[in-house]
Parts: sequence; C-alpha cells; structure tokens
Amino acid sequence: MSGTTCTSCNGPMAEEGSVEFGCPACGARIRRCYRCREQSVEYVCPTCGLRGP
Repeated sequence: MSGTTCTSCNGPMAEEGSVEFGCPACGARIRRCYRCREQSVEYVCPTCGLRGP
C-alpha cells in the first residue's frame, strides 16, 4: 500500500496493519492506517459520504 494515504488522517499507508476495503454502500476504496483503526477514528467515504468507525 506504499504511496497511498489513509482516508481518515491522510497519513501514509506503508506501515503494517493498514487495510484497504470497499465502501459497504458504494464500493469506493476506503484506506485505514493502523493508528486510525486502533483508535476507531471515523472515516467518511469520499464518494457517497458514508461514515464509519
């Protein structure tokens, strides 16, 4: 995932534990860094606006 950024914090995704998945509502790519996942920082889908933990 090197070269991509987290949807929540715009931080780098190079670290272990980061994930990328499709938005449950529209399928757009959501990227979550390890820190945001561990702290349950909210994300907002850039396409449809769906919010998640």
